[in-house]
Amino acid sequence: MTGGPDAEIKDRVDRAARTLRIEHLLDRKTDRLSGGEMQRVSIGRAIVRKPRVFLMDEPLSALDAKLREALRTELKNLQIQLGATFLFVTHDQMEAMSMGDKVGVLNHGRIVQTGTPHEIYNNPRDTYVASFVGSPPMNLIDGRLVNGRAVMAPLNFELPFSGGAKASSATDGRPLVFGIRPEDVYLESGAPVEARVHDVENHGVEKILTLRVGDTTLRATVPARTDVAIEQPVRFAWNPDKVVLFDKGSGVSLRHAG
Repeated sequence: MTGGPDAEIKDRVDRAARTLRIEHLLDRKTDRLSGGEMQRVSIGRAIVRKPRVFLMDEPLSALDAKLREALRTELKNLQIQLGATFLFVTHDQMEAMSMGDKVGVLNHGRIVQTGTPHEIYNNPRDTYVASFVGSPPMNLIDGRLVNGRAVMAPLNFELPFSGGAKASSATDGRPLVFGIRPEDVYLESGAPVEARVHDVENHGVEKILTLRVGDTTLRATVPARTDVAIEQPVRFAWNPDKVVLFDKGSGVSLRHAG
């Protein structure tokens, strides 16, 4: 950075270094920096220039998990303080969803959907977006609508659907893919479908279950207090208001297909 008073330059450099936690690196040559340190220095160089637009290509990818989490917060605060636009490229969908005001999802270099994180998560344009965004991602199950109910292939187990009579009549018998988020799948003793627990992942506040019905596999997010074991038979249902319908051939959501 050149062209400003020495005191102002030093102040900007010091503030950027504190934000990025690299004060101890200020006197080092670049050939003595690690990959992660180089990334933080590059971000600092951009910060001190106070640009109106920041273009960042995976700036956090080489950092350890703890520092990456801290810098996500710092970069969001920095964006608010500077009032600048941040164009942030990442392969980490968690970074995109937690940091972005607006998210664009690319597939083979083509933008397939843009929207707020809420829109992308709850109303994915196609099965690619549905399977990419979310951890765990949306369950995608082949089936058909028959008389207003979701009938899954190949075992023909049924679950309710509340998409309305118009959607049901327009797609009755047509090959579809049913999308449902794991948090909208729930266990209940009187639920309509029996499954077997294939896996249990403990995540502290919740458990992520992998359920199997024949050859069909789906995930369910349940409270940590749920007492369940691998190979245990359970019964499950879904929230019919949260089901997203995708065309089997194109993969496009029927909401977006017009």
